Amino acid sequence: MPRIVTIRTVAERAGCSIATVSRVINGSARTSAEVEARVRAAVEELGFRPSEIGRSLKTLRTRTLGVVIPSLTNPVFAASVAGMEAEARRRHHTLLLTATDYDAAREPEVVETLVAQSVAGLVLTVTDADDNPTLDRLDAGGIPYVLIYNEPRRAERAAVSVDNAAATFALTKATIAAGHRRLVYVAGRFATSDRARARYLGHLAAMSEAGLPAEPPLELDYLADPAGHGAALAHVFATPRRPTAALCSNDLLALSVMGALRGLGLKVPEDVSVAGFDGIALAGAVFPTLATVDTPTRRMGERAVEKIFEMLEGAAGPTPERLPFKLRPGGTLAAAPGAVPGALPGAPPRRTDDACPSPSASPSASPATPSE
Repeated sequence: MPRIVTIRTVAERAGCSIATVSRVINGSARTSAEVEARVRAAVEELGFRPSEIGRSLKTLRTRTLGVVIPSLTNPVFAASVAGMEAEARRRHHTLLLTATDYDAAREPEVVETLVAQSVAGLVLTVTDADDNPTLDRLDAGGIPYVLIYNEPRRAERAAVSVDNAAATFALTKATIAAGHRRLVYVAGRFATSDRARARYLGHLAAMSEAGLPAEPPLELDYLADPAGHGAALAHVFATPRRPTAALCSNDLLALSVMGALRGLGLKVPEDVSVAGFDGIALAGAVFPTLATVDTPTRRMGERAVEKIFEMLEGAAGPTPERLPFKLRPGGTLAAAPGAVPGALPGAPPRRTDDACPSPSASPSASPATPSE
């Protein structure tokens, strides 16, 4: 992990006080040419960026909050930002919004740019909440932030999310109950989303509990691209023993997968069932409606801003928090072709009057969260 450079580190390297380093950097008072040269050499050598992450919390207290999301095109983030904006406005604050396009290399740049604008705090979705030098620098600088959608292992990192693994565990169980035995998990690139990885772990746990082999995951680009996705899906679905269900790590990806499957001549859900994750409004506007994990996206945004102010006002420390989810039934998830829903391999057949699962009846509590 890269060393965190603070103003104290610079002072130690330059052999002077923190106050002297501050005077040199800010030009607030004159120092000797020799001391100034030592400070500037230390700043250059250590790569210290005082105008961004190293600023003091007192300087940061303005009426603006910085927001960093992975994408401006995915409606799930728009819903959360709407919740943030409403709660910030209620507290007489405004938002500065930027996106990383799922590029971890952009995170330091956009975060430092926002902090340089004197934001009071940050709400972020990052590629990886546990291995993240940018968050390490925010921690070292005492700058308040709340992660949204991420689930950090570190209990001292504030976050608002759902239990991603438990939610996909429940969705996979509902799909198995509909008679599906060959399921493929379709995700955005795992390297760019710790949420996608956590959701896949939940899928693996449900498959293991059912005694079913798990297919290798299929990683695709996040942008909706039925033509491009179709080429990738053809390798999996243009085979005699193709999967009968595709579970997707988000709704936008699921909608693109549905289009790609139709391009391959497959019907949804007659040939292949599809389910997503997020519960975006668009999922209920298509036909057939998308089966999905319904998450409280707007409330997550509201709660993230509430937590920022709890931290700023000293009412609470930074802690991770999970909100409830539920499974939303949809027309894209039906009984597997020719299968008896609920009958696992080696189990006696049973009759059922309802060929479609009823995901909404599944509990939102975690049956078992897999560990990485």
